[in-house]
Amino acid sequence: MMTVDPVRWGGAAAAVAAYAGMCLALLRARRAVHKDSGGEHADWLVAYASQTGTGEALAQHTVATLRTGGLSARALSVEHLDQASLRGAARILFIASTYGEGDAPDSAARLARLLDDPGMDLGRLHYGVLALGDSTYANYCGFGRRLDAALQARGAQALFARVEVDRGRSAAIEAWQHHLSHLAGTSDAPDWSAPAYGDWRIASRRLLNPGSAGAPVYRIDLLPAAGPLPAWEAGDLVQVSAPGDPAYPREYSIASTMAEGCLSLLVRLHQREDGSVGLASGWLCREAREGAPVLLRVRQHSRFRIGDNAGRPLILIGNGTGIAGLRAHLQRRAEAGQARNWLVFGERQAAHDHFCAADIAAWQRAGMLDALSVVFSRDGGSERYVQHALAARAAELQAWVAEGAAIYVCGSLRGMAGAVHATLEAVLGLDTVAMLDEAGRYRRDVY
Repeated sequence: MMTVDPVRWGGAAAAVAAYAGMCLALLRARRAVHKDSGGEHADWLVAYASQTGTGEALAQHTVATLRTGGLSARALSVEHLDQASLRGAARILFIASTYGEGDAPDSAARLARLLDDPGMDLGRLHYGVLALGDSTYANYCGFGRRLDAALQARGAQALFARVEVDRGRSAAIEAWQHHLSHLAGTSDAPDWSAPAYGDWRIASRRLLNPGSAGAPVYRIDLLPAAGPLPAWEAGDLVQVSAPGDPAYPREYSIASTMAEGCLSLLVRLHQREDGSVGLASGWLCREAREGAPVLLRVRQHSRFRIGDNAGRPLILIGNGTGIAGLRAHLQRRAEAGQARNWLVFGERQAAHDHFCAADIAAWQRAGMLDALSVVFSRDGGSERYVQHALAARAAELQAWVAEGAAIYVCGSLRGMAGAVHATLEAVLGLDTVAMLDEAGRYRRDVY
């Protein structure tokens, strides 16, 4: 005969109640986002789908240009576009980033679902598309092209042909500016120049994974050539202009906080099949000597900053050099004395690839890590990858989210990020993950 343990049943009931409360809170947050998205009325809406901030910056420049001509315009992330605002809009300029192999930014998932609806009639909408991409990928400007086709299929009318930008090339940006000047009836457009690169120097460089079966990973500490450190927050990026290819800067997550006194990067040496190495990573990891000058600029990455999640528990998930962005968040939390942090990290072998092991141990001693899941794929065992570690602690994951936790994911898009997303949906449910995303409690910096 089975006996009933009242303590266990009471705990289960409390967990169910907490989870239900979490779902209700997320639904309210979702409705609040929808309400706020109506906001200030404007004749022109500039809707941006941005992954690392480039699209958002271009949207702000676009609004400024339209306003120069006396037009009413405002910028809005596409994650806040709903069916009513799409159907009711007369003029929208879309700025659509593509990352990976033709993937849409995380913020565009909802828009993609809306445009998949065959009943969506956009016959009154006039639009333009600025598609951002990288021609070294097979599906160049993939999301921008799909967006343009979907808008046309729903009856929307293009104001001009889609403008495609290959890795930020100025000629394409100038073509977009020309269209804007025509729409605004002015040639007095504001300056769109990106911030200039600053002069930095390599203060130190250290190999983090000697003996690894994978490519070498280096921690590179940098300092300004003169003057104080510029301001940045955990989650921000840098752009590095490498010799030999200055037109195409490389982006890296910042791994340090300002309080540590230097700007740190974790860079994996890119090695091609023929044995050659990537221009940027090869120069940073091997060719440039300590003290060598580096052209670098800091870029705000608002979608991966802590923002409104500062007071929440954090679940930080990543693999490989993706721990760079997670390390900055954890270090900042440790400096502020904010506990309730759970790190989930994966790499190849514990003996060679345990990046930031000393930092992790220090955070544990200081009580800054309430939970830790570290997995190594080449060491065997049932939990080989980060998604397996999450699935193994499903009840704990649900409890953290019910308590209001935010989830930050940093690392490879292929494999890790997709598998983690699928695990989150399996454990938390599709609607909950969607609501976490819309409430700003699910954020990714993936590449």
